[in-house]
Amino acid sequence: MNTSEARYGGGVTLLLFVFIFLPLLAVLINVIFPGLFFGQIQSSSLGLIGEIFHRPLWKQSLLNSVTLALGTATFGTIIGGVLATIRARWNFAAARLLDMTAWVLLIAPSFMIAQGWVLFASADGLVHQWLGLTWVTSFIFQPAGLVFVMSLSKFPLAYLAIMAASEWNIRQFGYAARLNGAKPFTVWRTVELPLALPSYAAGWTLVFMDSIGDFGLPAALATVYKFPTLTYSIYSAIYQSPVRFDMAGVLAFYLVLILALAMTLLMVTLRKSRFDFLNARAVKLEKVKPRFAWIYNLSITVFLVVSLGIPIGTSAAVSLLKQAGGGLNVGNFTLDHYRELFAGQAGDHRLLGYLEGMYHSLAIAAAAALFSMLIGFVVAYMLTFTESRLKPLLQLFSIVSLAVPGVVLGIGYIFIWNQKWLEPLGLHLYGKPSLLVIAGIAGAIPYAVRVQLGAFGNLSSTMLKAAAIQGASVFERMRDIVLPMVRQSLLIAILASFGTSVFDLALASMLKPANYSLMPLVIDRAFEFSRYGYATAATVVSCGTVVLIIVLLQAVGRLVFRWLDGKKSR
Repeated sequence: MNTSEARYGGGVTLLLFVFIFLPLLAVLINVIFPGLFFGQIQSSSLGLIGEIFHRPLWKQSLLNSVTLALGTATFGTIIGGVLATIRARWNFAAARLLDMTAWVLLIAPSFMIAQGWVLFASADGLVHQWLGLTWVTSFIFQPAGLVFVMSLSKFPLAYLAIMAASEWNIRQFGYAARLNGAKPFTVWRTVELPLALPSYAAGWTLVFMDSIGDFGLPAALATVYKFPTLTYSIYSAIYQSPVRFDMAGVLAFYLVLILALAMTLLMVTLRKSRFDFLNARAVKLEKVKPRFAWIYNLSITVFLVVSLGIPIGTSAAVSLLKQAGGGLNVGNFTLDHYRELFAGQAGDHRLLGYLEGMYHSLAIAAAAALFSMLIGFVVAYMLTFTESRLKPLLQLFSIVSLAVPGVVLGIGYIFIWNQKWLEPLGLHLYGKPSLLVIAGIAGAIPYAVRVQLGAFGNLSSTMLKAAAIQGASVFERMRDIVLPMVRQSLLIAILASFGTSVFDLALASMLKPANYSLMPLVIDRAFEFSRYGYATAATVVSCGTVVLIIVLLQAVGRLVFRWLDGKKSR
């Protein structure tokens, strides 16, 4: 490895360490010495680790989180596996609609989805007021109901993971088993399922990690249903008086421990699995039209209406009603909630203006997306085309970034960047918008790295080696060879990072400066104060704005790429 590659590798490794690993390390240190980062060193809290089984709130938070994550991972993987199998084998009209819905749910913030379900299923919600189905309320607001709701929003993680493996034709193994007398279910159980086990394990683990680290669902439920989780209890410990560093540290320790165990389980499963059925003769599975296509179309449509239509449709409906429980009549329809949004004031001194919050959130997300794309580009280059000694560290940090929940990252940033000795250096970032940008970069890096690694994996290193022999620097190789070939993935990385950063409720709640408006907080607080019309109108406008921006950027990107190609051909 030459000096230039070492500089680039060292630079991005340092950034990943500071942005991701250092906050996580600070959280773990705080378990041993609570209050250390604020000059309030208390006795070691190692003894408190066992107290989680004796303190009611701590124990209930752990139990709720594990129950919710295990149930969601299992049920969500079953849903994702069934849908992926159907999608990979059959060609029907609703298939593309299923793909689109999966991506929408993947990007949509969980607190907005949860708020839609709360407005739909609560005692004074639409299902009770309009349809009179009182049993829905008692079903949703219990652990099994929450697992159901969470599974409907998290299944895309399993669906996409399993879908990637289900596209390969492995029927020759099934034919061999059938010739030996195996029945269809036996073939699926003994041949197809074991070969697909790695993808199911990956999907289950991704759903589990995303569920146990989720902050949006408990935040949305807090107004109508008491269901403490590790993430919400950590947040409450930091923002109660007096601040409970011991409680936050212990709960964060258990959250990180559970995530580490989940990652270990995934690695062990993948290491013991067989992949050699994909050989040189492997071909993609050809989708065929099913005999009763209408059954597939109807079933998938009904499922999508429940999983996406209910929460989004409820929010859209409530945003147009004067009173959510006022029924469907002309006198109850209004556009006042939207007018209130664009008037720049919420009519409530406890809420900061929505337009200002939207501007701040879009600006922070745009900066985070751009910088995360640049960092992800260099990381993907180092992992794909170099033999740097820092590759193990880069791989470790990029994997860890997938598992660190926003609430853990937020508490770590508070510990690190709220130090008085940083003030003379101009690095006391807590309470400043710049820390939100850094947090946004840390949260977006996993998406930027994964998207670009996929594109880089299709490139041959021959051209880069030839350019290096001719004296081209690392920067010139990146700019003149790699960049033109992966520019589409760079655009996708920016858009994916932007879409995920703009709605991050956990980091916005923990790191926002005083009297600083952010769009997710405006929506969450309006919902908390029972301003449901205002909250849902803000949700509709926010989602519509972000989708419009992404579509416009995609169109502009295609025009720019076409212009560059035309210019190059001339």
